[in-house]
Amino acid sequence: MAGFGEPGATAVDAAGLTVGVVAARWHGELTDHMVERAVAAAEASGVREVRVARVSGSVELPVVAQALAREYDVVVALGVVVRGSTAHFDYVCQSVTEGLTRVALDAGKPVGQGVLTVNTIEQARDRAGLPGSAEDKGWAATIAALDAALAIRDLKPRSGQLGFGG
Repeated sequence: MAGFGEPGATAVDAAGLTVGVVAARWHGELTDHMVERAVAAAEASGVREVRVARVSGSVELPVVAQALAREYDVVVALGVVVRGSTAHFDYVCQSVTEGLTRVALDAGKPVGQGVLTVNTIEQARDRAGLPGSAEDKGWAATIAALDAALAIRDLKPRSGQLGFGG
């Protein structure tokens, strides 16, 4: 964790937007809390609807994020990947990051990246928004995605819509 430079993660006025949250079940104690924080951030921002979907692990996040992006203005993906003693960590992290980026670009909708990629479970706890955690990635990923959606909505399209309801 860098520990510096993070923009403010206060609620934004996202009234009327919808949010789809997809979270992995691995490290459920942490991801369950991150989902709670993501939903709280969306509700504090006045979104119209929040839907939560769960998947086995982080590798499955992009395909479900893609499905959610078809129906929701914003998607938030949450998971925890802890480095082990094999190269599996690197493959999972790369796959998830590239997949979520592709979903965002293909759909033209923000995908909040709340997947913790850490060396130890203690590092994950410190980012999961638990009492005493230094960071709250469930909340922060949701606010960042909502903020991006508002920026997209505020752009003046030359023709047609940007994918957000009228």
